[in-house]
Amino acid sequence: MKNSEIKFQVQLDENNLPKNILWDASDKEADGLESTKSISLNVWDSLNHSTLRIDLWTDEMSVAEMKRFYIDIMGGMAQTILNSTGDEYMSEEIKDLCDRMVKHVNEENRKNS
Repeated sequence: MKNSEIKFQVQLDENNLPKNILWDASDKEADGLESTKSISLNVWDSLNHSTLRIDLWTDEMSVAEMKRFYIDIMGGMAQTILNSTGDEYMSEEIKDLCDRMVKHVNEENRKNS
């Protein structure tokens, strides 16, 4: 059996807020730590039948990037639901929501330009 490992290192400022987020994975193509502005990690707690979440971002992550990040996450969830359960309805509903949010963000960006 193969083991795979994912590591995160979070450097905190004096207020314990993420200043720098680094990650590495044993199956990643490039060797060594890579920097990122944000991570979102979800873990299923079987005992309590609930989701445990860790959402971290640095102060370098703009609001526009954050919105794009979460739209991308939800789009990925739509595909994962389809792949793992075959539920086309749920997958399409999430995709439709993502499409509406992209339009919203694009309109916001036009207004702010």
